[in-house]
Amino acid sequence: MLNNNNTIDYNKAFNWIQMKGKELYGQKFALNQSDSSLLNCFIAYFLKDEETASKCGLSIHKGILLSGPIGVGKTSIFNILKYFLKSEDRFIIKSCRDISFEFIEDGYNVIHKYSRGPNHIANNKSYCFDDLGIEGNLKYYGNECNVMAEILLSRYDLFVSQKILTHITTNLSASEIEAIYGNRIRSRMREMFNLISFDKDAPDKRK
Repeated sequence: MLNNNNTIDYNKAFNWIQMKGKELYGQKFALNQSDSSLLNCFIAYFLKDEETASKCGLSIHKGILLSGPIGVGKTSIFNILKYFLKSEDRFIIKSCRDISFEFIEDGYNVIHKYSRGPNHIANNKSYCFDDLGIEGNLKYYGNECNVMAEILLSRYDLFVSQKILTHITTNLSASEIEAIYGNRIRSRMREMFNLISFDKDAPDKRK
């Protein structure tokens, strides 16, 4: 995806995303030309084109919080663009809904799973937590817990101490995130994430 002068060919990268999307999601997969500027920002971020990323308002040293309406392709973008990374650097995409089911089954060990490894050794994996906001507060043996809030607080500590990145997709607005997770989480998220948003009127690509 590089030109002869070792710069990124964004048209070639856009076409590669289209091709990879068809490979992963079938021949009906198609990118909208209207999404090209947003995708170019993603490409710059994941290929560490710091100058172009900065023009998009992105820091390559923070994670991505991608928000937008249902069906605009938030999850598929992350699932495709992770292939821009070396296999050892790829993040793991994990549904917040699945994490909630794990918590019901395994309790507070799930929080440690996504923030600390065995014997409290830091978990150095990067994650993309998909669909933040659908999990709700959960109970384990009668004790209520906002699981994703606790995980994000722990991921913040990893971000500060070891620069380990976290990514998020969500249908929530910034004010809705604060209402659900509190000002403490919202404040840390400003430090942890670049915010990229699809237009609220963006069409549902699943239709």
